[in-house]
Amino acid sequence: MLFKKLNKRAQINTETGLGTNSSLAQGRFFTKNGTANVEVRGLHFWQQLNLYHALLSMKRWKFLFVIILFFVVINLGFAFIYLLIGIEHLNGLIAKTNGEKFGEAFFFSAQTFTTVGYGRVNPTGFLTSFVASMEALTGLMSFALATGLLYGRFARPRSFIRYSKNALFAPFKNGVALMFRMVPYTKNYLVNVEVKVTMAVKLNEDGVTKNQFYNVPLDIAKASTLTANWTLVHPINEDSPIYNFTKEDMVNAEIELLVFVQGFDESFSNTVISKASYTYDEFVFGAKFVPMYHPNENNSKTILHLDKLDHFTAADLPVQF
Repeated sequence: MLFKKLNKRAQINTETGLGTNSSLAQGRFFTKNGTANVEVRGLHFWQQLNLYHALLSMKRWKFLFVIILFFVVINLGFAFIYLLIGIEHLNGLIAKTNGEKFGEAFFFSAQTFTTVGYGRVNPTGFLTSFVASMEALTGLMSFALATGLLYGRFARPRSFIRYSKNALFAPFKNGVALMFRMVPYTKNYLVNVEVKVTMAVKLNEDGVTKNQFYNVPLDIAKASTLTANWTLVHPINEDSPIYNFTKEDMVNAEIELLVFVQGFDESFSNTVISKASYTYDEFVFGAKFVPMYHPNENNSKTILHLDKLDHFTAADLPVQF
């Protein structure tokens, strides 16, 4: 039934790279933040972890926690090695209890690892000196890697775009349109911005359920610059793949909007890409977005309220879903 109701004029997208067999691909194709909703198995632990990529992309507090944890753990390890060799081979210790001796060994390790070397405690004997020199080498390489990761995280091109939580079916030019909006949330403004939207539909054709992908034409798909919020509008007309669909049809078809945004960031001097996704349960019928910006008190600037990105009000639709 849904297959018969699909608009035959809608253009099928065969270049998504996503599976068409719905029995093999389950759940939404992309998570809300645009990452692929895929769990990879069959790789060794370290291959699956991809440590470099994980350290570049993890949240800031997690990255700092990993760096601090690594620093503490590796110095604890070297402190135990010094204790195993013999604390008497660390000249200049003033510790008396075992706890104080371990503390001295730990902080000597930290000073050696960072190549600070205050000089009060120094290694004596070949084995202790060899371990200290290997620790200094390890410290130099570790800080070089940490510095590279910090620079990579700082300089990595990112789009800095936020998307509305919901997509709305709102009044538009005496008809209805499916709308969502996005906004840049830093001063990394984009130029030559282009948005492409694909609609994933789950269909049953001749007893076989499959995924079908359709291009979603937008009222405006390109912008010279993106400095404020932009509401993307897909008119529900004869060119829409869900023309004459009801709300129940959209639920049964498990519709998902796949959003791809590309623009040139002048700050990074590089092209950046952003992705988002809306599933049928994130659609709101009969609503319109609340304006996010207004002039300031003396009409010299525009005030943009990022906290209003998800705000909408009820609106009457000329047709029923």
